[in-house]
Amino acid sequence: MLVTEELKAKAEVYYGDQVCREKFSLLLAEIGLPDGLLTMDDIEECGYIKEIGFVWLKLQKKKEYRFDNILVCYDPIVTAYVEPKKIKNLTGVKARDFLLWFTLSEIYVKGTPETGSVITFKSIVGLSMSFPVSLFKAGKETKAGEEEAKEEKWWRVIKL
Repeated sequence: MLVTEELKAKAEVYYGDQVCREKFSLLLAEIGLPDGLLTMDDIEECGYIKEIGFVWLKLQKKKEYRFDNILVCYDPIVTAYVEPKKIKNLTGVKARDFLLWFTLSEIYVKGTPETGSVITFKSIVGLSMSFPVSLFKAGKETKAGEEEAKEEKWWRVIKL
């Protein structure tokens, strides 16, 4: 979706990388998604229209981030609609696993902390990949976090 001046007039709009990262992390926590999803930096602008759940992030330029064996590419504008435990109608995010690029359209969390929550990334062609939510908690940069992430790798599921 195109971010128009009309949409911006209805939104909470923030500028600058640090402020946008803080606001978007708070939004992720509010809707029940892990803050480790926000892997990009150099965010110029972000906005949120609470009434309809529309969010956007404007980056300085296209960004790539490697998570394990998956390369994630963010376009300069990322848009989505958010609701509890879900991001839908996602635009501007692609993931490459093996040799194929997939445009992501939805991210959602199922399960409970007691039973083990799983986060699923769904593409527009219907393929999805699921991981333990714990892999996307912020602060996984430590050695212990890397070891834990390697141990949990077996959870990854690709569904057709």
